[in-house]
Amino acid sequence: MKIHREGFATISLVFLVLAFINGAVFYWFGNAPALCWTIAVISLVFFLFIVSFFRVPARTNTTGDALVISPCDGKVVVIEEVYEPEYFKDKRLQVSIFMSPANVHVNRNPISGTVKLSQYHAGKYLVAWHPKSSTENERHSIVIGNGKTDILVRQIAGALARRIVNYLKPGMQVTQNDEMGFIKFGSRVDLYLPIGTEVAVQLQEVVKGGVSVIAKI
Repeated sequence: MKIHREGFATISLVFLVLAFINGAVFYWFGNAPALCWTIAVISLVFFLFIVSFFRVPARTNTTGDALVISPCDGKVVVIEEVYEPEYFKDKRLQVSIFMSPANVHVNRNPISGTVKLSQYHAGKYLVAWHPKSSTENERHSIVIGNGKTDILVRQIAGALARRIVNYLKPGMQVTQNDEMGFIKFGSRVDLYLPIGTEVAVQLQEVVKGGVSVIAKI
């Protein structure tokens, strides 16, 4: 397992803060070892929890021109027909994946193709499962087309997330399962697929980014 480059600054800052706190505690309360070691253990657990946000586990990815691969780790919380107002401006099949703080937070391209849209939107920080989070939260929308279909992928910030990172620009050629971006500290990713797409997952199913098949084109 490796650590994602987006985490180096955060992990370093947390380490320094915790080191300072523990140094101060041991200096001022050295005569209360139980208290000192309790804080030390809590600090270590918290530090490892922060590190886990930025982990990138080694995986064997699933590929296929006729497959839509999961862009992230998490749980499927929405499968429904909706009106998509930003790009398609018609009905689409929405599949939403909720990323908890314990999930891997790398986001990946669900298909290969050309980036037709890459648009950031500032917004609120509603909890990621809120129905309005797709349109009111901080978010970044990506449309990838491969000649057969166009798919919109929307990264959505949650109540804890305060930064969405996206690496794609309009006109770029992207490869299925390569990194699309990163969302810090949990959130949600929505997929908007053509009506009639054969969905391969069910509600509440746990999926893995780059591995699980979400749909068949």
